[in-house]
Amino acid sequence: MTEPQDNAAFPTTARVVIIGGGAVGASALYHLVQAGWRDCVLLEKNELTAGSTWHAAGNCPTFSASWSIMNMQRYSTELYRRLGDEVDYPMNYHVTGSIRLAHSRQRVQEFARAVGMGRPQGMDLELLAPSEIRDRYPFIELHDLEGALYDPADGDIDPAQLTQALARGARMGGARILRHTPATGVRRENGEWVVLTEKGEIRCEYVVNAAGYYAQQVGEWFRPYGGRRVPMAVMSHQYLLTEQIPEIAAWAAEVGHKLPLLRDVDSSYYLRQEKAGFNLGPYERNCRAHWVTPDDPFPQDFSFQLYPDDLDRLEWYIEDAMARVPLLGSVGVEKVINGPIPYAPDGNPLIGPMPGVPNAFEACVFTFGIAQGGGAGKVLAEWITEGGTEWDMWSCDPRRFTEHADDAYALAKAVEIYGHEYAIHFPHHRWPAGADQRVSPLHGRLKELGAQFAPYNGWERATWFAAPGDDTSEESTHIWERNGPWEPRVRAEAEAVRDGCGVLEICGFSRFRLSGPGARAYLDGLTPSRLPQPGRMGLAYFADARGRIVTEMSVIPEAEDGISLITAAVAQWHDADVLRANLPEGVTFEDWTEDATCLLVTGPKARDVLAPLTDADLSRPWLSVQQGVTVAGCRAMLARVSFAGELGWEIHCAPEDGPKVHAAVMEGGAQPFGMWALDSLRMEKGYRAWKQDLSTDYSLLGAGLERFIDWSKPDFPGRAALLAERQAGPAKRFTILTIDGAEADAPYMANLWSGDALVGEVTSAAWGYRVGAQVAQAMLRADLVVPGQRLEVEIFGQRFPATVHGDAPLWDPENERLRA
Repeated sequence: MTEPQDNAAFPTTARVVIIGGGAVGASALYHLVQAGWRDCVLLEKNELTAGSTWHAAGNCPTFSASWSIMNMQRYSTELYRRLGDEVDYPMNYHVTGSIRLAHSRQRVQEFARAVGMGRPQGMDLELLAPSEIRDRYPFIELHDLEGALYDPADGDIDPAQLTQALARGARMGGARILRHTPATGVRRENGEWVVLTEKGEIRCEYVVNAAGYYAQQVGEWFRPYGGRRVPMAVMSHQYLLTEQIPEIAAWAAEVGHKLPLLRDVDSSYYLRQEKAGFNLGPYERNCRAHWVTPDDPFPQDFSFQLYPDDLDRLEWYIEDAMARVPLLGSVGVEKVINGPIPYAPDGNPLIGPMPGVPNAFEACVFTFGIAQGGGAGKVLAEWITEGGTEWDMWSCDPRRFTEHADDAYALAKAVEIYGHEYAIHFPHHRWPAGADQRVSPLHGRLKELGAQFAPYNGWERATWFAAPGDDTSEESTHIWERNGPWEPRVRAEAEAVRDGCGVLEICGFSRFRLSGPGARAYLDGLTPSRLPQPGRMGLAYFADARGRIVTEMSVIPEAEDGISLITAAVAQWHDADVLRANLPEGVTFEDWTEDATCLLVTGPKARDVLAPLTDADLSRPWLSVQQGVTVAGCRAMLARVSFAGELGWEIHCAPEDGPKVHAAVMEGGAQPFGMWALDSLRMEKGYRAWKQDLSTDYSLLGAGLERFIDWSKPDFPGRAALLAERQAGPAKRFTILTIDGAEADAPYMANLWSGDALVGEVTSAAWGYRVGAQVAQAMLRADLVVPGQRLEVEIFGQRFPATVHGDAPLWDPENERLRA
């Protein structure tokens, strides 16, 4: 195939238009062509790579604490190994391996977890003892080290060559790349997009914002069509290039390869061999954001530009690196690169559907665009061409941030993340920046009661209640084990729910309403589940075309022409898209998340607590719903349901009534409990959590949800795939495990072993205080889902014995306590 020239006739139509010509935009174009979509156009305002790509260091790690991002980065390295030959474009891609240094036992544990996550992906990560590090890196000092992680697939690539190779591959497949053609806006006409440029208009089906640090400005064009302000900030990242070092040149010549890329993650920098010198790149705590104040306005064009050097803030990091590798101090600095790097509020990119906007996608805000660019192009192309991705990519889904992620929040989180780029993400740690974005009227009272909080889509919920004298410092959470200062309080809270009555405010539930003629029929066609009748509530599951789990929602019919849905806080914009994607004429969609809060009152004494406070009929059965009742004199909806697996009710009322209802319930004898106790309680009942146990990595059948499928329905998304899987049998099935002897709860995607065979993975785990054991939910090879089967679970590099229990709840398997 030949490459079309940029000077060919201007294209007035295309199937997809990509805005932005960095590594990510070029990768998206390349992967669209690979998927057979050849009528695609990429617009670049300057030359390719003119943004963050041109000054990127080009490091290509596979390491990540996220399963999906590790997959994406692994794919990138595999693509880069073969890309040059495939498109006949030479690239400087050095697979040198890398060494990450550990200064603490906790860091070694993190590395051990990464080794475990990499194993089922075919990655050969290796833990090194301190005595083994010099075998791979002879110039290092070993003081203060506990060990290291070796990644043989790590390395570095020339970002410009990578981008040009991807662009060449896209052109060979028929795609067009228009350089010096800035997009200036968009409009929506007759169900299509029209992309405006200085050279003309292009009408297309799909449009992609891959504009790098211009993504927020491009995103503003979509605001009139349902979009939102892109959550991001731009940070200044500096790296230093040294003069050449004879000792490195001699060593490399002798062994025939470069030094491994060195990362001292506890000191927060990387050190890479660059020719015969070094490239040192710190992530400093005293970092700086740009283009956020009136005296530093956003430039209309920053192509191929850099910021002035600002080395003073790097002094500590440079000195630390010289102490670690003394050769670094033997030469001077030859060049300083200080360029803009975009950051989303959690440090992960935005890849996927643009929230609220039809046929618009994002592939932007990449902090590590070179390492992730190859995989990101694959993911983005799958979103467009298939409507879903091979791996569950919620970690990068743009809809994970909603209205709370304003400019101030995005800036605070970007500064925090940049300064802690290599930090360990402990399971009980809460990053403090951007707190209190959304608080309920009850927040202050809960705080007085000792509540410690964590954000759920920006909503502050109590996680546990501290007693006077408890250590609530941030430092106390820097452990993997469960026995922090919270443990005895969480135990007491779980036991209060088991033996008496507990109360928990679950603010921020996502709440939707479909109304109008045909609303029920429309919803019925979206889900394989049977919808409940008015006066009842039930769970509905939603599948994609492959039968995989998209989401779950609680359904509460109000009448034939009205139906309410409640779902996870973090699913607000995701599930809104599910419901309104193909909304028929006459059916309206409403988001009323802000209009109500929820108090869960649960435990064997819940009826005794509520009876004096409500005019509702508390004898109504499990899963019944009573609208328009009063609780403590406040109008409410009462739902007979409890995620804790005990007798209980959810009280849904106006947020301003929450404090009055909560006070009355506590005066009646209820004890406050938090989300961590609720997580323990739901584990014992086998209740699944969204984007942990329920994700597009698994099908409805594999996840043990067949009882929610109404096979009598003639059609629903995924029906054919699920029928085929039902006939063949799922390869993996959901099961509950108990794990013996581990002081830390099994992390997400912990490996399951049967002898020497890798047979599954944990999706969530917690200590079960009612059953006195660590409980895990897992996906296991189907033939091993036999109650009593013995396995091993790999937790931070150690294997612990585990017992399979099938999918029946460990606590109250017959639901007698729920139905009491």
